[in-house]
Amino acid sequence: MLARILTGSAAALALSAGLAQADYSITILHTNDFHARFEPINRFDSSCNPDDNTEGKCFGGSARIMTAIETAKDRAGNWLLVDGGDQFQGTLFYNYYKGKVAAEMMNRMGYDAMTVGNHEFDDGPEILRQFISATEFPILMSNADVSGEPLLSDAIQKSVVIEKGGEKIGLIGLTPQDTDELASPGRNVIFTDPVEAVQAEVDRLTAEGINKIVVLSHSGYGTDLRVAENTTGVDVIVGGHSNTLLSNVSDRAAGPYPTMVGETAVVQAYAYGKYLGELKVVFDDEGVVTSATGEPILLDRFVVEDQEIVARVGELAVPLEEIRNQVVAATDQPIGGDREFCRSQECEMGNLIADAMLARVKDQGIQIAIQNGGGIRASIDAGEVTMGEVLTVLPFQNTLSTFQVTGATIVEALENGVSQIEEGAGRFPQVAGLKYAFDAAAEPGARVSDVMVAEGDSFVPIDPGKLYGVVSNNYVRNGGDGYKMFVDAENAYDFGPDLADVTAEFLAANAPYAPYTDGRITKK
Repeated sequence: MLARILTGSAAALALSAGLAQADYSITILHTNDFHARFEPINRFDSSCNPDDNTEGKCFGGSARIMTAIETAKDRAGNWLLVDGGDQFQGTLFYNYYKGKVAAEMMNRMGYDAMTVGNHEFDDGPEILRQFISATEFPILMSNADVSGEPLLSDAIQKSVVIEKGGEKIGLIGLTPQDTDELASPGRNVIFTDPVEAVQAEVDRLTAEGINKIVVLSHSGYGTDLRVAENTTGVDVIVGGHSNTLLSNVSDRAAGPYPTMVGETAVVQAYAYGKYLGELKVVFDDEGVVTSATGEPILLDRFVVEDQEIVARVGELAVPLEEIRNQVVAATDQPIGGDREFCRSQECEMGNLIADAMLARVKDQGIQIAIQNGGGIRASIDAGEVTMGEVLTVLPFQNTLSTFQVTGATIVEALENGVSQIEEGAGRFPQVAGLKYAFDAAAEPGARVSDVMVAEGDSFVPIDPGKLYGVVSNNYVRNGGDGYKMFVDAENAYDFGPDLADVTAEFLAANAPYAPYTDGRITKK
């Protein structure tokens, strides 16, 4: 497959030969993984205070996105505006309003379509249905059977055909195949292989005479490349889920924009509304892509905020202010919670959360804490720490779960946690009261070694046959992120205090908090 992936510049040269015959062009504007960042964000992807925003230190926010979209629409003339999923979850706006604000903003911006992200299922089919009912554009998902779920059976389409500039374009949706492990879709939604699902819809659309096809894929960059490699007839894949920045100018990019796999252009625009993707695609008379060029637009201080949206977001924020502005602690240094680190190695925020969990229940005979890295959603900058910032880091309203499992089960859980490290999966285990090593080059299921448990002031090798007390969050305890080995744990109690409250109280008790790593997780 790698041999078939061209760089962005090479792709532009390779495709430009047919430009003379091209008679149709469209600019695809796209976002993904917005996660309720309706207000501007700071460089840590967390809340940005108004003074910093005035000084030009902030990014994104719905008001900048609106300006960028309207400007790009005017520039393009013929445009398509789509979203790669995960509008839900991430700030108090979602906790308070669920999907209502996302629907309102997307309607105002004029989106043409959106695919379902795994986080759209966080509160089950009911909240997703409410969101869909409030939107003025189609919601897509091809690789799931929703016929058995009454709330969604008539609400989600596998694909849709829309007309733009006198031409018909087929749009197909994708969501993660493991959404049943990542969220709460319920038992009535059955997820299937993305390659097979996409090809089936491509074949159906092609039979109807549609020769321009765009996939909206909340499945991750790696899966998008696999879908592009193993299907025919897909012109563009607009991605999400892996929060991947593709760019031809940024040294942080995971690949070129677009990444070409054969004749398929793959794009993604990081996350949190920090960028607006802008891809110009030119087709010839047969619907073959002859040119695919572009670059994500950084929504920084040079993008003027739309004042109507500023006012509306400010109005929506009023009920949130009392909670958000409560100062709970202080820290002299930023507490690192970057996705890149917390899903692949020991990170400062992981240590903070795991330590907080263990401290809260240690007097109950609990020895070990395990927190999934995917549950950590942001960093916290230095200075005062507000409850709003803590809730941005831990937005899921998870509760503490305590239970008992054997040492062998704990090792099995750690193996699960590092089994998808190459994909940046959220199951990576941040821990307390425990040390372990892992070798990412080894086969999944045989990567973990040197597991040690704290006993008194020292660490001793874990005993496979011994029963240990563990604390995690209710999502992990109930099998989320692949932790199915915890489902049948002994003496399980899933209704402890909210994890965000526990973390805030720990910060307060240890203020000013000094973030750290101590080698509890090591890579071989």
